Amino acid sequence: MLAETVCSAVSAAGLGIAAIAAYRKRFLAAVRIAAYALVPIGLVMTGAVEWLARTAFSPVAWAGFGVLGVSWLLFMTTRAVERRRGGTARAEREESKGTGRREPRGAVGPAASGPSLGAGDRSTAKPADDFSDIEAILKKHGI
Repeated sequence: MLAETVCSAVSAAGLGIAAIAAYRKRFLAAVRIAAYALVPIGLVMTGAVEWLARTAFSPVAWAGFGVLGVSWLLFMTTRAVERRRGGTARAEREESKGTGRREPRGAVGPAASGPSLGAGDRSTAKPADDFSDIEAILKKHGI
């Protein structure tokens, strides 16, 4: 009963402030204040305030909030561990399914590790050929 009275008083005060804002030709602000002021009385009319008052003084409800908090904490801990490891347990099982062992994630083939030089064949390129362009540039600049 006290909560309903407080909510009604807050709504009345908010509507009064909205009326003052409208009187000062600040109509957008007045409408916004009126919208906020109607929320507490709307909650009283729907019965949400009574439900909240019952819940706030119920030890079972507080125990339920505690269980939800522990659940959230466990969920976030597992998410942090998954991020630190680099994947989920399901992905690890699928990776190691064929080989019987876990392979590192993100491994690429040896041909994919070098820079792309176009349509040329990498198997015929000599290591000296790779640096000839760089040497020419350095000589051009006198280095």
